Amino acid sequence: MENLLFQTGYKVETPVYQGPMDLLLGLIERAELDITAISLATVTEQYLSYIHAMQDAKADELSSFLVIAAKLLQIKSEALLPRPPVREPGEEDVGNDLVEQLKLYKRYKEIGIWMEERQEFGFHTYLRVAPPPKVEAKLDLSNLTLDGLILAAESAFRKSQEKQPLGMIIAAPRVTIREKINFITKTLQHIQKMTFSGLITDKASRVEIVVTFLAMLELVKRYHISAVQNELFGEIEFEKMGEWKDDEQIDIEFE
Repeated sequence: MENLLFQTGYKVETPVYQGPMDLLLGLIERAELDITAISLATVTEQYLSYIHAMQDAKADELSSFLVIAAKLLQIKSEALLPRPPVREPGEEDVGNDLVEQLKLYKRYKEIGIWMEERQEFGFHTYLRVAPPPKVEAKLDLSNLTLDGLILAAESAFRKSQEKQPLGMIIAAPRVTIREKINFITKTLQHIQKMTFSGLITDKASRVEIVVTFLAMLELVKRYHISAVQNELFGEIEFEKMGEWKDDEQIDIEFE
């Protein structure tokens, strides 16, 4: 990059230039200023002069410079006001945000220079500054012996051998929708109205409850019963619609 002569009389040399934060940090360091919103306002004109000299820069490269330039102009305009602007809660403070970004950038750049120097001197290892974390032992293995491990393994394998084969395990009884439909229709032959909870016994499994509910919905769809639920998660009441034949068969779409 070409050396630029600014109004203050000093030059900023950026032979290995990477971005707008590099330029901004160089301007502040050469002016021997601390990184504050006031120092950012001071170097705004010099930063803008550098942008004006970038006539041949590509649009994508120039865009990042313009974003920082817009923030600098806002910081400088606020510094010229007789009173500091009043910000709403949660409103962005451009000055403080840019100061923190620049401090962080400076820190990363210093670390990068330090690591590059170690690389040049052949120092390929880096000391751990923080002490190693203390890990508390959760399992006491002080009294563990080989004989104890063998006995534990034999006990575990013995338990697996004592298990019954899958064919000996009793499967859960199969419950069908047709069976529950017949149960509901037979129940309503003696009474006109009933509740859903009245169909469920204390020993009913979750599968049996679900199948009973599906059977009730099937009867509602076929206009054999009407169901009412007055409130969310409340009791479901249903009653018989019309007269049923004793030998009436209800065709269902699934079992």
